[in-house]
Amino acid sequence: MKRKTYLTLVLLLLTSFLASILGIFHSADRFIMDKLYQSPSKTDNRIRIIAIDEKTLDQYGPFSSWSREKCAALLALLNSSEKTRPAVIGFDIMFIGESDPEIDALLANACNDSCGIVTAINIVNETVLESSISSGLIENNLHISFVEKPYAALAARTQTGFANTSPDDDSYVRRSILYRTHENKTIDSFSNAVYKLYCQTANLRPYTPDLGSFNEFSFSYSGKPGSYEVVSLADVLDGIIDPKTFRDCIVLVGAYAPGMQDAYNTPIDHSEQMYGVEIHANIIQALMEERTYTPLPPIWNAVFTSLITVLFYLIVKKIRIIPGAILGLFLIAVEFLIGILLFQNGWEISLIPLPVFLILTYGGCLVKGYLDERRQRKKVVSAFKKYVAPQIVDELSKKGQFDIALGGENRDIAVLFVDIRGFTPLSEKLKPEQVVEILNEYLTLTTHAIFKNGGTLDKFIGDATMAVFNAPFDLEDYIYKAVLTARDITKGALELEKRLSAQFGESISFGIGINCGPAVVGNIGCDFRMDYTAIGDTVNTAARLESNAKSGQILISQFVYEHLRNRITVSELGTVPLKGKSNGIQVYQLEDIL
Repeated sequence: MKRKTYLTLVLLLLTSFLASILGIFHSADRFIMDKLYQSPSKTDNRIRIIAIDEKTLDQYGPFSSWSREKCAALLALLNSSEKTRPAVIGFDIMFIGESDPEIDALLANACNDSCGIVTAINIVNETVLESSISSGLIENNLHISFVEKPYAALAARTQTGFANTSPDDDSYVRRSILYRTHENKTIDSFSNAVYKLYCQTANLRPYTPDLGSFNEFSFSYSGKPGSYEVVSLADVLDGIIDPKTFRDCIVLVGAYAPGMQDAYNTPIDHSEQMYGVEIHANIIQALMEERTYTPLPPIWNAVFTSLITVLFYLIVKKIRIIPGAILGLFLIAVEFLIGILLFQNGWEISLIPLPVFLILTYGGCLVKGYLDERRQRKKVVSAFKKYVAPQIVDELSKKGQFDIALGGENRDIAVLFVDIRGFTPLSEKLKPEQVVEILNEYLTLTTHAIFKNGGTLDKFIGDATMAVFNAPFDLEDYIYKAVLTARDITKGALELEKRLSAQFGESISFGIGINCGPAVVGNIGCDFRMDYTAIGDTVNTAARLESNAKSGQILISQFVYEHLRNRITVSELGTVPLKGKSNGIQVYQLEDIL
């Protein structure tokens, strides 16, 4: 495996691991989990709410002005006989401090003659720095400063539980604290205290959920706002509601009006808030039905995310785009399925990090593939420009037409050979560096002429140059352009000869041969070394024409002449025997181009 791949794997592993364990995608993750996990079921008709609603407030005035006598009257009404007695009554109301002693005693005595009663207390938290063996000083936002309890006579006759809610950092209530510890004493939450008292009354064994940090657990809501049976306190006290309705039920009494500021955001319905008393009802039912959940430790979620991401990267970089996308979607679907199965068994996992990193990894592989392809394309274009006229390569690159057959293909082409006359004796007279300089000047001239006319530079053979026209790409009027190339080389040779003669005291000239016809063109060689070239009798004949050409002569075959007879002027040289051929061929000397 390449070092670059190792570095990519390490980066993916660390990034996905840290992102998962630090909860970077926490907000988006919570939104998805709300949609997937929080689906309303059916509310339990054993839980009923007596609401201090707007009707009650309109009839009795602001709650702060109420006498506790109304609560005493409610208790007396609900416990008037065995046919009306609830299993548990929970007051999600604070009875802090003493008021009228006679009324306070009346309420406390009513609790003596009642079913099990739970009253709410309030825990006041403060933020303090605490020492930790593993982390040193840490910030604790849930340090108990003090506890606000009911007045002593009422507290002695009821059970208590803290009614504080535990919103997440996005202000949605998804979790509940089962109990807190203060001054070496355990304080149950209001919901847990009601639930335990109900289990005691019904002779049931209470369920204790698996707890996370700070004794928290997540729970699933049973209904949206208003799903539980809710009746107005005024209707109950006025006798409109039959007290028998509440027999053997869990009765929760609490605020149910906007002005009482006891409403919270819940994941079950992002568009409507839920009153605190109804949140307690959902928590109690979740405990009754054992539908509570513990978050999977972040370390396991991080390990799962990072390993799957790395595995996905190793696979997707070797497969095509569509299969890679299908694999990514499959892994995301599998994760969601695992999440649902774990949730059904009491665990919740973070769902967003893996899809995010799979998408990022897939996108990264796409970008890398695109850049690699572009780099390779640029490399191919650069390579072709060494053989084919750059303007042709640029045009083909824009159209994406690089359809060159591997191996050989039959094409009709024109072939041009050009060679320096007297190069061997010239090289004996001059220094090596001077020979190279002359050769480079000559090769530059021939290459520019070939590219100018759209030809392909096949190869340099010592001091000779071979060019083909109409391969590897189609070239319009390719035979004529081969002849134009020869003309341009001879014109340029005159200027080059003057310059080199003045510089080195030696003159050079060229012999050129052109033929046209069918040939086999393509990549010829082996898998690790290939050359694009043309082979066949057409090529051999062009080479023989060049070898017979005298200084400054351009010899063309009869085939070339027949194609261009009306566009060129020639001198007929007759039938010329060529080396390697049993019969001579008709040869013409190019004089001019019309």
